[in-house]
Amino acid sequence: MKAAVEERVVSERIGFRRKVKGYVSLTKPRVMELLLVTTIPVMILAEGGIPNLWLMVATVIGGAMSAGAASAFNCYIDRDIDKIMKRTKNRPLVTGDLSPREALVFAWTLAIGSTVWLLATTNLLTACLSVAAILFYVVVYTLWLKRRTSQNIIWGGIAGCFPVLIGWAAVADSLTWAPLILFGVVFLWTPPHYWPLSMKYREDYKSVGVPMLGVVRGRAQVGLQVILYTWATVACSLLLIPAAEMGVVYTVTAIGAGVWFIYETHRLYNLAIRHETVSPMRVFHGSISYLSILFLAVAIDPLLHF
Repeated sequence: MKAAVEERVVSERIGFRRKVKGYVSLTKPRVMELLLVTTIPVMILAEGGIPNLWLMVATVIGGAMSAGAASAFNCYIDRDIDKIMKRTKNRPLVTGDLSPREALVFAWTLAIGSTVWLLATTNLLTACLSVAAILFYVVVYTLWLKRRTSQNIIWGGIAGCFPVLIGWAAVADSLTWAPLILFGVVFLWTPPHYWPLSMKYREDYKSVGVPMLGVVRGRAQVGLQVILYTWATVACSLLLIPAAEMGVVYTVTAIGAGVWFIYETHRLYNLAIRHETVSPMRVFHGSISYLSILFLAVAIDPLLHF
C-alpha cells in the first residue's frame, strides 16, 4: 500500500514537471530570447544611457509575456501540422503533455496579462504596440500568410520587429526615426535568417503544404534572395549612424559584422550554384550572431558616445 502511494506521488510529480515544461515550451524560449535581445539595447539608446532599472525589468517582463502569448497561439493553431513535421514533433500539444484547451487558456492569459502589465508599468503606446505584435503574428502570419504564400516570412516577420518599437516607446513614450530604422533592420534581417532554415527543413514544410521559399524555389534562387536581403539589412543598419548620431563603436561594428554576414550568404549561394554540399544552418546561426552583435553595439555606443 505504501509503495503504491509513493509511486502515485512520483507519477504526479513527473506529470507536474512535464506540464510546467510544456507551458514553457509553448512560449518558444529561444525565439523570445532573440526578441528581447533587441529590446534592452534600444531602451539604452532611447535614454542615451542606462534607463530606470525598474522600467527595464517591467518592459522585459511584459515583452516576454507578449512574445510568449504569440508563440502559444501559434502552437495552438499549428498543432495539426506540428504533429507531421519532424522539427515540431516534440511540442507539448503533439506529445499530449498539454491539451489544446490548456494551451489556449495559457495563450489568452499571457496576452491579457502582458497588456495589463505594460499599461500599468510603462505607458499606453507600449501596451498598444504589444497588442499589435501579438495580432500581427497570430492573425497576419499564422492564420493568413503562412499556409498561403511563399512571402509569408517577409510580411509575417514584421511581428518580430515590434520589440524594437516597444523598447523605445517604454522610455520615450513616442517614436522617432531611430527605432523605425532598427525596425527596418529586423524586418530585412528576418528573411535571410529564416529562409536558410526553410532550406534545411524543406521536406518538412513540403509534407504539410506550407509554401516556404525553400519549398517552392531551388537552393540557388533561395540563396540569391538571402544575399539581396542581407545587403539591404546591412545598408539599413548604416542609416542609424546619421539618424541617431552613432559613434565609432556602432559604426565599426555595423560595417564589420555586416561584411561578415554578407560573406556568409555569398558562400551559401556559391555552394548552391555549384551543386556542392550546402550548410544553410551556418547562415541561420550566423544571422543570430550578427543581430546580437549589432544590437550589443547599439547598447554600448550611447554609453560611450554621449
